[in-house]
Amino acid sequence: MSQITTHVLDTTLGSPASGLAIVLEKTVKSGWKQIASGETNEDGRIGDLLAKGNLLEPGVYRMIFDTGGYFDRLNISSFYPVVFIYFEVTDESHYHIPLLLSPYGYTTYRGS
Repeated sequence: MSQITTHVLDTTLGSPASGLAIVLEKTVKSGWKQIASGETNEDGRIGDLLAKGNLLEPGVYRMIFDTGGYFDRLNISSFYPVVFIYFEVTDESHYHIPLLLSPYGYTTYRGS
C-alpha cells in the first residue's frame, strides 16, 4: 500500500466520488513540485498514489482535488472548484487523507 492514500465520499449522494482527479505536491524552495497524480476508483479511493516502497521525505505536502470537474460530470453546480488539503509528513508512517464532499462544503481529517 502507498504511504499516502485517500478516500473521497460524496455526502450529497451518499456514495463514493469515483473518477475524481487528484494531484500530490511537495513544497520546494521555488514553490510546489508535483510528486504524483491519480483518479479515485469506483469506491472513491486511491490506494496506489505512490509506488510501493516509495517513502516521502519529511515536509509539507498538499493534495489538490478537482472537485469542479467531478461535479461538472454529474451536471451539479458547486461552489468549490478545487479543494487543497495541506498536511505535514513527519515520519515513515501511513497517511490517509479522506475528503467528505458536497457541492457547497467539505471536511477532512487524518484517517487511518
